[in-house]
Amino acid sequence: MEIKSLAGYFQQYPSYDGYFGKYGGSYLPAHLQEAIDEIKDAYVTISKSSKFIGDLRKIRREFQGRPTPVTHLERLSNDLGKVQLYAKREDLNHSGAHKLNHCMGEGLLAKYMGKKRLIAETGAGQHGVALATAAAYFGLECDIYMGAVDIKKQAPNVARMKILGARVIEVTAGLQTLKEAVDGAFAAYLEDYQSSIYCIGSVVGPHPFPMLVRDFQHIVGVEAREQFYQMTGNLPDHVVACVGGGSNAIGIFSGFLADPSVSLYGVEPLGRGPELGDHAASYTYGSEGVLHGFRTKMLKDDKGEPAPVYSIASGLDYPGTGPEHCFLGEMGRVKYDMIGDKEAVDAFFALSRKEGIIPALESSHAVAYAMKLAKTLRTGSVLINLSGRGDKDMDYVIEHYGIPPITRD
Repeated sequence: MEIKSLAGYFQQYPSYDGYFGKYGGSYLPAHLQEAIDEIKDAYVTISKSSKFIGDLRKIRREFQGRPTPVTHLERLSNDLGKVQLYAKREDLNHSGAHKLNHCMGEGLLAKYMGKKRLIAETGAGQHGVALATAAAYFGLECDIYMGAVDIKKQAPNVARMKILGARVIEVTAGLQTLKEAVDGAFAAYLEDYQSSIYCIGSVVGPHPFPMLVRDFQHIVGVEAREQFYQMTGNLPDHVVACVGGGSNAIGIFSGFLADPSVSLYGVEPLGRGPELGDHAASYTYGSEGVLHGFRTKMLKDDKGEPAPVYSIASGLDYPGTGPEHCFLGEMGRVKYDMIGDKEAVDAFFALSRKEGIIPALESSHAVAYAMKLAKTLRTGSVLINLSGRGDKDMDYVIEHYGIPPITRD
C-alpha cells in the first residue's frame, strides 16, 4: 500500500467511530461507553488547542529531554557486514522508555479535564513508571494494576513506581500477567470514572485510545525521520520495531508511512515456540475477535476466549494487536515477523557489549530482527526503534540465562 499523504492518512484513519478498516471501534457496555466518550470528546477538543499543544511541547523539551537522538551502531554494523544499523534512542527518554510520550499527554489531558486520579495497567512496568512520573509531575493520584508474575519479574520498576508515589495493585487472577492487569484496571476505572481517567499503555483498547496513544507517540517518527535525513542525506531503507500492543512501533512507523522506499517491520514475540501458550504473536497466529472493547487479531483458546500468552519480555505478552497494526499489515504496508526468546537474549548481550547500550528485552526483539535482516542484505541501512533500556531486565536475564563469558580476539 502506498500512502501518498501522511496528513491525509491521519485525517482518514481512524474513522469517526474509531475504525482502521475493519479493526478498532468500541465494544463496551453503555455505562462504560459513556465514560470513554467523555475522554474522546475532551481529547478531540483539547488536542486542537494551542494552549494544550504548547504545554505538551514545553514538557517534552524541558522535562522529558526530547528530542532523543539517533545513534549509529557502527561496531555492531561492522560485525554483521556492510549494512549500517542505527537506533532511535527512546531509552534516553526520561524514565527510560517511549511510554512517557503518551503518559505525559494523558496526564495533561487529565489535568485539563479536572480529574484527580490516573488508573492504568502495566506489564514490563515501563508504562507504570511513566504514568507514575506523569502523576507526580501533575500532582495527581496514581493506581497501577500489575500481574503478580510481572511484579516478581520487574521488581526494579515496581520500586520506581512506589518511590514516585503510585499505588501498585497486585493482580492475582488468571495467568497474573498483562491481560489480567488490563481487566483489573478497567474494572477500577468503571467504579470511579467521575474523578479518574483511564490511561491505557498502548495503541489498544476501545476508541479513542489507539488514536490518542498514536498521536502522542507520533513525535518519535517525526524526530527520527528528520534526524536520519540530517545524519545521512537519505531516509533509512528499513525501520524495525517490536510489537506487543504496538505503541512504540506505531510511533516510529507513523513518520515513514508516506515513504514507499522505506520498508517497515513489526517484530512479535515468538517466545518458546509456535505452540499456543508459548508465544504472544497475536498478529501472526491470531484471528479476528473482540478483546478489551476493540476488534483486533487475537490469540484464542478452544472456547474462543483470549488464550494464554508468553514472552520473556513482559511488555509484549498481550493476546491482541493494536487495530492499526492489523490494518497496516493486511494492507501490506508493514511486514510482521517474529523473534524468539533466545534470539532476543543474544541481541540483548550483543548490543550491550558492542555499543555500550543495554536494551530492554522488548527492544531486544527489534535489535535481533535487525541483525538477522542485515545479514540477508548486501547494503543499505536499518533504523531500530530502541524503545526502552534494560535496567529492569538485568536481574531476570542473569538469573535465567547467566552472563556469557568474555571472549577476546
